[in-house]
Amino acid sequence: MATARAPGATAAGLALAAAFVALAANATPVTSQEIATICAEAEDPSHCGRLVEAVQMKRLPALAAREGTVLKVSLFPSGTVTFADTEALNGGRTFSLWDAYSEINAVLLYTTDGDNIGFLLLQRTNGRTVELPSEPRISPDRQRLVTADFCASRCVNELAVWRVSREGVRKELVWSPAATWADATATWKDPETIVVEYTAAAAATPAALERRLGDADWRRAGAP
Repeated sequence: MATARAPGATAAGLALAAAFVALAANATPVTSQEIATICAEAEDPSHCGRLVEAVQMKRLPALAAREGTVLKVSLFPSGTVTFADTEALNGGRTFSLWDAYSEINAVLLYTTDGDNIGFLLLQRTNGRTVELPSEPRISPDRQRLVTADFCASRCVNELAVWRVSREGVRKELVWSPAATWADATATWKDPETIVVEYTAAAAATPAALERRLGDADWRRAGAP
């Protein structure tokens, strides 16, 4: 579970700005190749998350701290949010630091809940969180995120666009292909266009397509 402590009195504005700039300069996403190496001998997904976290904490030393099963993430300009692992018969729920997004002043946590794997995005300005099915990509104008979560089981099997605002992050648009996909990744070509690289379930080689936010076959999130 997560608990937040409201921001209190801050230090000098210039010192806070310098700390934020340092975070932006040090933020480094973990590549797929790095994950494969780091987690080569991991016992399970939660262990993999901890191993990646150890790497990221060295890259982002002022962002988070771990005390046993408790992860503390700093807010900006001040305050902290605490994420405590829980135990259960199905394996419980765990939280691990995964990445930092200076563009939207947010932190991404890797989560496990029994056999399910996901991500939790924390906005450091307000302490709000949102569950994401896969690692997001930020649009060039910093207004949206895109997630692509496709696999044979335990996936939502949809492409989703999320709106980012000061009030929070909410799912805005959803799209699913007619054919079954085995996997997919999504990136932004420009603020209005998403490039999706995917492998159809019956295909031997990957393919790619582009989707514009103005395409008519998106579904509004929450609509049938």
